[in-house]
Amino acid sequence: MTTASAPADKTLRSLIPARIDRLPWSPFFTRMVVALGVAWILDGLEIQIAGIVVPTLTDKATLGLSGTAVGAVASVYLAGEVVGALVFGKLSDRLGRRNLFMVTLGIYLVGSGLTAATAGSGWGWVLYLYLTRFVAGIGIGGEYAAINSAIDEMMPARFRGRVDIAVNGTYWGGALLATFAQLVIFRNVGENTAWRLGFLIGPVLGLVILFVRRHLPESPRWLMMKGREEEAEQQIARMEHWVAEAKGALPEVDEGKAIEISPTTEMGYAALIRVLFREMPRRATLGATLMITQSFLYNAIFFTYGLVLKQFYGVSDDNLPYYFIAFALGNLAGPLLLGHLFDTVGRRRMISGTYLLSGALLLVTAILFQAGLLSAVTQTIAWSVIFFFASAGASAAYLTVSEIFPIEVRAKAIAVFFAIAQGFGALGPVVYGSLVGDGKDTTRLFLGYLLGAMVMAIGGVVAALLGVNAEGKSLEDVATPLSAASRLVPAYPAGPRAKDPIEERIRLV
Repeated sequence: MTTASAPADKTLRSLIPARIDRLPWSPFFTRMVVALGVAWILDGLEIQIAGIVVPTLTDKATLGLSGTAVGAVASVYLAGEVVGALVFGKLSDRLGRRNLFMVTLGIYLVGSGLTAATAGSGWGWVLYLYLTRFVAGIGIGGEYAAINSAIDEMMPARFRGRVDIAVNGTYWGGALLATFAQLVIFRNVGENTAWRLGFLIGPVLGLVILFVRRHLPESPRWLMMKGREEEAEQQIARMEHWVAEAKGALPEVDEGKAIEISPTTEMGYAALIRVLFREMPRRATLGATLMITQSFLYNAIFFTYGLVLKQFYGVSDDNLPYYFIAFALGNLAGPLLLGHLFDTVGRRRMISGTYLLSGALLLVTAILFQAGLLSAVTQTIAWSVIFFFASAGASAAYLTVSEIFPIEVRAKAIAVFFAIAQGFGALGPVVYGSLVGDGKDTTRLFLGYLLGAMVMAIGGVVAALLGVNAEGKSLEDVATPLSAASRLVPAYPAGPRAKDPIEERIRLV
């Protein structure tokens, strides 16, 4: 199969976006969601497993590491995620979605699998442990950019919102899997065996999914944008064949929805930042705000919920997993049950609504907490309800940054906003950890909850003001490709089409 691209001055006319968007749901899309969506399950699994087993590495029976060395393990993993997102986001836009989502999963498998082989406590082994966690983080970070791009580009427009939101929400399915492993497996084996098994669960799951991914196509949209007409046609024909096998004759393609592409050269991060924040400031502000606010709140609550339950309510370490199950179920249920509303009620209304509602509920919870009216059970119920809505909104933040920017820079845009969010999100545990203190002063944590409510309210207001009504629309209608020479629109068959202000700004770059 040729990989040659069309000359930069050649204009290609394509119906590929229209052919994808008219496809009905079929088992092919189910397989694609399972194969690609496992990335978030693995991330949730890795972070929760680390939270469970890494503290045991201070024991003599395991590695006997210092508290400082153990504390840095999570930071190294998160740093790897940021590096992976930035590196593989760029490579995904350059080399393709399929090539990268195979490589990134393989890197994760190697990194996490090798973590379990850490055999000592000397500085050499500590550095080895950090290196393997960093590599695992690189793999998962790269997954975020390549997978979100692939799902959005190969999913019909009317399903895109609910699928992307549900997939992002499965992070909490991974966290639940880790918690069940803690209750069923880790407590029944020695500590030195438990932590190694913990870091092998993800690679075993990932190895199975790696074989499923081998049969997925490359994004026809990406191939079209690169001017690789023959390959793009082959991939869309495969998709249509698989769907037709299950659903029968396919709907006719609207010839008026063709798009003309003039393949463009590679855009680096410097040019991307210019496009995002100078040429598309409203969309860049929207994406950054949604990602930063949800990341700050999530990291703040998620990484300190155990401290709160222990310090203020006296919950023992043995019972913490049961409270976490309720918390995680609320987070998982939100995207799964509310996702379809983002395609029907609309992106702007649902994103702003979930952010504002979760902020309001957190405010109410803060007042009840300060008044001493909550117990460990009711506090957990309150968190579960808050994050039922916040989780759907947070998942929609990833959807937003993956669909409101042009295809040529989609993966890099996801990587940039993911990195920004991780940077600000890292402040949450530090701030809230200090506010928890010794569990005697509720006022400090009360003020912290007020801060979290205000942060989510800011995200909701920005979404209401700057949100993009992308529901049911082709990706090319949401963000015109940089390489679009012109678009043939049915409403303007005999004359020039009305100028799209967003498109005009982009095409000036």
